[in-house]
Parts: sequence; structure tokens; C-alpha cells
Amino acid sequence: MRKSYYLFNPGRLSRKDNTLKFVPINSEGVEGPTKYIPIATVDNLYCFGALDSNSSMYNFLGKNSVSVHFFDYYEHYTGSFMPKDYLLSGKVLIEQSKAYISNKRRLEIAHRFVEGAAANILRNLKYYNTRGRDLTLYIDQIEKHNEDKKSAINIEELMGWEGNIRQVYYGAFEEIITDFSMGNRIKQPPSNEVNALMSFLNMMCYTLCLDQIYHTQLNQTISYLHEPGYRRYSLALDISEIFKPVLVDRLIFSLLNKKILNERDFDKKLNSCLLNESGKKKVLKAWEERLSQTIKHRRLNKSVSYRHLVKLEVYKLIKHILRIEEYKPFKAWW
Repeated sequence: MRKSYYLFNPGRLSRKDNTLKFVPINSEGVEGPTKYIPIATVDNLYCFGALDSNSSMYNFLGKNSVSVHFFDYYEHYTGSFMPKDYLLSGKVLIEQSKAYISNKRRLEIAHRFVEGAAANILRNLKYYNTRGRDLTLYIDQIEKHNEDKKSAINIEELMGWEGNIRQVYYGAFEEIITDFSMGNRIKQPPSNEVNALMSFLNMMCYTLCLDQIYHTQLNQTISYLHEPGYRRYSLALDISEIFKPVLVDRLIFSLLNKKILNERDFDKKLNSCLLNESGKKKVLKAWEERLSQTIKHRRLNKSVSYRHLVKLEVYKLIKHILRIEEYKPFKAWW
């Protein structure tokens, strides 16, 4: 079974037969214990430090369909090495482009993304509202914004309503999370533990969506809610909006309220707060466990993992773009 591997330290990556050889190197240039990873077991590599490698290494990774995702010191996603597209479809690309060019079709799809995100946000709030938190005010405000957003006649207005929903939602974090406070949503760099955790997991959700889109015929750069831009896979941003409440926010609540994470798992400096290595390992362990969990899919009538739910969402979008079946966004029912 192929899986994701996480490289936390700067180091040197090379090939040894059909194995990846990773040698970590600390800030003083001292090499740590070598790690050997069979290439047949690798799906993705996540690099949280400088990686010393060469083109021969990336040729080897590309031939084995291994993606590499890079993050900087502040845990911001900086880019990916993606193997050559192997699921090409001219028809899908043309129809995906047509759906973007048509203002009506683009706005329709963008509305569905926000609809799915809002529904999953409300599901989270209603869950905690029945468990001792009084979140009625937040729920009522979001339901009103959710209704008002239907009047949006362009992407800018829709993004504005989506932002209003998120702002109210983040205010409810103060009631849901114990011992830690989020305050305002601050990203670059994160200002406290909750912001640091959210930024880190949002990037993991983004790369998850990017990877699942790569395994379909869709082009990752043609998006509908977020404006396509240079050097970014904006369709992954669209899809991730639906899944962040389910995958990211629920995991944040669990990690903090169950005290799996504590203050020692964060490094605080004058104007920033970041997960340290021990914190990242705890979070990524929980993240992989969450993605491997299964639920009984109502329509398919079988158990599917959270990871596979994302791919199913992309396939639903393809069917909508090809006018096979109307796209209905994923909404959690539990």
C-alpha cells in the first residue's frame, strides 16, 4: 500500500536501487541517521525543510508517480513537483474551460462550492451546540448569510458572503475550543496556536485536494470560485473549501480539546507562533488517521475513506462539466 512520507529536517535525497535514501542534516551540518524508503510504498513526499537532490532523482520520482510538496520555514505551502499528467482528456479540458468562460456556468459552480462549505460549517456548529455550547447566535447569523449569498450575481459578491460566513464561524471557535484562543484569523505568520494549527492543516487539505485532482482528467489551474492565477493550482483551493470544515476544523477541535497538543508543541517568537517538530508529528499522525477513517456512503452503499471522498467530489464535478449529472456538493450528515 502506498502512503505519504514526511521529511521534517533539511537533508539530502538520493536513489539507491529502488529505494529512496534520505540523510537528514542539522543546522550545524551534521548528518543524522539515514532513512531508507522503498519507492513502491511512496505516494507523496512532504518536505518541511531544504531538500538537496538532482534531476536524476526527480526523473526517478516522476517515473514512479510520486509527488513532492514543499513548505517553507513558516509552514506555508510553496510548490509541488508533480509527475507528468497521465490522465489526459481533451474533451474534459475543453468543457472545463467553457464552464469557466461562461459567467453563468462559472457562478453556478462557485455557488455550489460555497453551499457545501456553509453546510459543513453549520454541521460543526450544530454538533457542538447540542454538547453544552450555546452557539445559537452564530448558527442564526450564518444561516442568514447563507440565504443572502443566493443573491450574489458575480464571483466578487459571492466571495464576500463566503468571507462573512467564515468570520462568524471563526468567532464561534472561542466557544468550542477550551484552553486556547484563536482571536482574529492571522495567517502570515500565524499569531497563536489555533492560527498556527489552522494554517498548517489548511495547507495539508490543499495538497490533498491537489493530489486527488491530479488523479483525474481535470486541469488543476482552471477554477471557478477562486480566480485562476500564475503559479498556483487554484482548483484545489475551490475543492478544499468544502472539506476544510470536515477535515481541518474537526481535527483542530479534537487535538486541542482532547489535549493531544499542548503549548510545548509550539514555538513562539515575537510576532509568530508555529508548530515545532514534535507538534507536526502529532498533527500529521492524526491527519493520516483521519484520512484513513471510513464512513458508509449513502449513495454508493459502501464504506469509503475521507481521502476517497475528495476524489469522488472531483468526479462529480467532471460529470457536471460534461453535462452528465448536476453537481451537488458534499455535505456531512454526521
